[in-house]
Amino acid sequence: MASTTMVLQAENGLHLRPAAAFVKLAQGFEADIVVSSGSMQANAKSLFKLQLLGLAKGMEMRIEAYGKDEDVAVSTLTTFLTALK
Repeated sequence: MASTTMVLQAENGLHLRPAAAFVKLAQGFEADIVVSSGSMQANAKSLFKLQLLGLAKGMEMRIEAYGKDEDVAVSTLTTFLTALK
């Protein structure tokens, strides 16, 4: 398992357009990827489930990946989220 915890800094949080790009990026990995915030968690490869987390600016979130390319998946997704403005 690979994981990281971060605070979402994007001004508009993870709204629909960046969330769709995040999901598309996540779908490119073999690893199972879970995003969690508070007591809620979602499959990172499902836009609907990811949107249910309601990730807004300043919220702490955790990305966990399990599988062959788990380290690269966590690193790539974290870099993507960090680059959001």
